[in-house]
Amino acid sequence: MKKLYFIVLVIITSVSTGLAQHNPLAITGERHLTNIKQLTFGGENAEAYFSSDGKQLIFQSKRDGRNCDQIYRMNIDGSGVKMVSNGDGRTTCSYFFKGGKKVLYASTHGGAKECPPNPDFSLGYVWPVYSDFDIYTSTPDGKDIKKLTDSPGYDAEATISPNGKKIVFTSERDGDLDLYSMDTNGKNVKRLTDGVGYDGGAFFSPDSKMIVYRRSTPTTPAEIAKFKDLLSRHLVVPTVFELWVMNADGTNKRQITTLGGGSFAPFFTPDGKRIIFCTNYFATDPRKRNFDLALINLDGTGIERVTYNESFDGFPMFSPDGKKLVFASNRNAAKEGDTNVFIADWVN
Repeated sequence: MKKLYFIVLVIITSVSTGLAQHNPLAITGERHLTNIKQLTFGGENAEAYFSSDGKQLIFQSKRDGRNCDQIYRMNIDGSGVKMVSNGDGRTTCSYFFKGGKKVLYASTHGGAKECPPNPDFSLGYVWPVYSDFDIYTSTPDGKDIKKLTDSPGYDAEATISPNGKKIVFTSERDGDLDLYSMDTNGKNVKRLTDGVGYDGGAFFSPDSKMIVYRRSTPTTPAEIAKFKDLLSRHLVVPTVFELWVMNADGTNKRQITTLGGGSFAPFFTPDGKRIIFCTNYFATDPRKRNFDLALINLDGTGIERVTYNESFDGFPMFSPDGKKLVFASNRNAAKEGDTNVFIADWVN
């Protein structure tokens, strides 16, 4: 009887292992990720971020026949998808307030109900910096919309400190694209960066004492002139970003990466000692949209590849308890260009 039990156990184990190996969402080499689950199916879905209790995600998506992104929320198993934004304009960069009773996102709806025009790609691969973007708050069901920013130009890319006290965001209110902090009611705005270039995509450390962000740094007179010319047209070139960290008050700025490509979407690991981020550093052809997730120490050492998908993996965020990772990916796409939200158990 014991021998029969052992044989059955071996068979079950072998079948289970085989199923894991043939999971279409799992890719060889991704040792930090287990139990990967796809949460959205089709279209463009990205920048999914956890609520402070780890039970919900808020994300941006172009779906339901809409021409540009709106903000949605869902449970972490992919159920209960509901639109949060009002359906007007273009939205981006949403986040839950601590406690989950309010949400934060950027929208152009204050300028026009229609989607803003796509950028002019005759100038190369550029990102639009829509001047109608402002930062808004609402309840998680989209009610009680309030405007937090009201300065000329772009205000977006806002995230909230884990202690619930501060918001960090990108703005061109002073003629450049710099990082600012403010209280969660929009008061006490403070400029944190002032170098020529694009500072954005910022997140706080778990203890709320540091900020990690991406930065493009034009250095030559020609690069600076090009940056300023494009910004005057509300455009930026996103091809070269490096990661930086600083104290939450803007002091002690230091560069983490020197990879020479596109590194962005940084987020602190739960222990605050490393950064997980999106990069094309491992791509054989950096011109292609092959981005992977990677880890790096705060001093720039110990880079480690996390994902091995041959297209796009980006926008990682750890759950508040550090046990799960949510990210966006082109893996398992039903058609070319689909980006979906995935969640996985994190293995240190």
